[in-house]
Amino acid sequence: MSKAFIIPDVHLKPLMFENASEKISKGNYDQIVLLGDIVDDWNQERNLDLYSETFDTVIGFIKKYPDTLFCYGNHDLSYPWEALESGYSAYAHDMVVKRLKELVDALPKGNAAFIHRIDNVLFSHAGLTEPFVRAHFGNKADVDIDYIIEYINKMGKAYMWVDDSPIWARPQNSSMRLYPSDMLQVVGHTPVEFVVKEGNLLTLDNFSTYRNGEPIGDERFVCVDTITMEYEMID
Repeated sequence: MSKAFIIPDVHLKPLMFENASEKISKGNYDQIVLLGDIVDDWNQERNLDLYSETFDTVIGFIKKYPDTLFCYGNHDLSYPWEALESGYSAYAHDMVVKRLKELVDALPKGNAAFIHRIDNVLFSHAGLTEPFVRAHFGNKADVDIDYIIEYINKMGKAYMWVDDSPIWARPQNSSMRLYPSDMLQVVGHTPVEFVVKEGNLLTLDNFSTYRNGEPIGDERFVCVDTITMEYEMID
């Protein structure tokens, strides 16, 4: 594996997938990764048509690209886990639970998870942090990363709905060190104006908006080489 096309946090923006499909059709990519947070956006709690359109679009995209990898985001999981989150829509609850299951069922088994590894790169919504790994595996540096990922991907709400988990962490400019230190991690979750690489952390939440609907970021897609750990912007 080498080239992975990344789709960052969606937050009810179905047009992202039309744009992504156009970019993908012009390139040569080995894998497509969704970083999660399909649902919720500012002032859209009652806009059930937009929730429905977004799921229709994402599921259609997955059927077109059936090997897509999906990383659960905190906004996605807040519905089946009954955990209130900013932007959470009580009106859309039943729809999201049903359609999220439909989305996951459209993927091959194992393609929906908290963390995915491809070669030298980890993909998750928010990042795998050293405090989270230490809390569950102690200070053993010899624990196999694939075992750690497999173990974490079986966790539920009690372990994942915490600040340093792969759906909630914000290691950008904080004391939350990444684990392991020698692999690139690709995440969304934290809005950025431009794709930001700090050490071995690549943050891609550049499609999110301010409360008034204006874009925060430059809304550009990224391709990551999972062997060299280098990235390039897709124009």
